[in-house]
Amino acid sequence: MRDLDIAALCGIARLAGRAILDVARGDLAVAEKDDRTPVTAADKAASDVILAGLGQTFPGLPVVCEETEEVPYAVRRAWRRFFLVDPLDGTKEFIRGTDEYCVLIALVEDGRPVCGVVHAPAADTTYCGGPSIPATRRLGGGPAEPVRAVAPAPGEPLRVMASRSHPDPGLDAYLARFPDVRTASRGSALKLAALAEGAAHLYPRLGPTREWDIAAGHAVLLGAGGALSALDGAPFLYNKPDLRNGPFVARSFPGELIDEISILG
Repeated sequence: MRDLDIAALCGIARLAGRAILDVARGDLAVAEKDDRTPVTAADKAASDVILAGLGQTFPGLPVVCEETEEVPYAVRRAWRRFFLVDPLDGTKEFIRGTDEYCVLIALVEDGRPVCGVVHAPAADTTYCGGPSIPATRRLGGGPAEPVRAVAPAPGEPLRVMASRSHPDPGLDAYLARFPDVRTASRGSALKLAALAEGAAHLYPRLGPTREWDIAAGHAVLLGAGGALSALDGAPFLYNKPDLRNGPFVARSFPGELIDEISILG
């Protein structure tokens, strides 16, 4: 990690955020992808900024980006180290005019996220972290402040994040084993940032996501002392043959505590 310029990575994400805000002031030019998900001029503008910035600052490192042609696994399988990018996560929220969208850049090594940047353009707030990088939150050009995931205190309700635009039909059944739950909805990977900064305890995702939706927030959460795994506790890995993810649960506390909390129900 000594060769990774984290400040530059955060700067690239912030520049992409400015490009998104520039588009927000004009014509969003909303279109539909082949998978029937929306895409806007802001997605393209942010993608251009990020790809140019990564190419200049980290030459030679490959990139998987939501807004570019998907790289075949026959090529990707040889990549030990690469960037995983979502230029505008939460496009539906962006189109609706909310502030619940973000820029995501993650560095993946050997199938695991080692550094992630989550930038919220509307709030000009940047989260950064990784398993060996203590998580921080920076407002605008101010100082980076440490953030930490926080386990629920004894008797405290379990604060759970849920997707605003992609409700999980099985979420209520999953949460039924916990005695006291408070659920809040939020768009994009900002749900993972909420866990990292101690604002929530749990984010179960039972519905479909793609690797670029999760990797950056996963890294930041690891840097804050949290965890993310498959529902059965198996490691959540990246650069799979299929870039679609299975169900997972992100948490602000050790996995064993899930069973301890549910026993109280």
